[in-house]
Amino acid sequence: HDSSKMPAAPKVGGGKGKANASKKKAGSKFVLDCTTAETDSILDVAAFEKYLKERIKVAGKAGNLGDVVTISTDKSKITIVAEGAFSKRYLKYLAKKYLKKNQMRDFLRVVATNKSTYELKYFNIQENAEDEDE
Repeated sequence: HDSSKMPAAPKVGGGKGKANASKKKAGSKFVLDCTTAETDSILDVAAFEKYLKERIKVAGKAGNLGDVVTISTDKSKITIVAEGAFSKRYLKYLAKKYLKKNQMRDFLRVVATNKSTYELKYFNIQENAEDEDE
């Protein structure tokens, strides 16, 4: 009888995950926060969104978003909602590719701020004048 009780323990943990998934289809939601770049008007969020729509591959085809991946813009934040598996790392790759294409890779970096958010931030360029004196 003890062995039948053993598998019940993982189900309790799994139940929490399933409760979350039932609220929304088991998928992923990611946010690309372009606020800093947008406020300085060096980045056009609409163009970036269009780029993502064209480039994100679904089932090996670019521009094949269908109902699987939804991209929406809220001011300077781009939200990507995907059904099924979607790699956050892939978004970082595309973001960097876009920045490179627009020669912005030298002063913008893609930084993860939390589990589902990437932010475009400036490099912190410190002038090391003090260090040179010593």
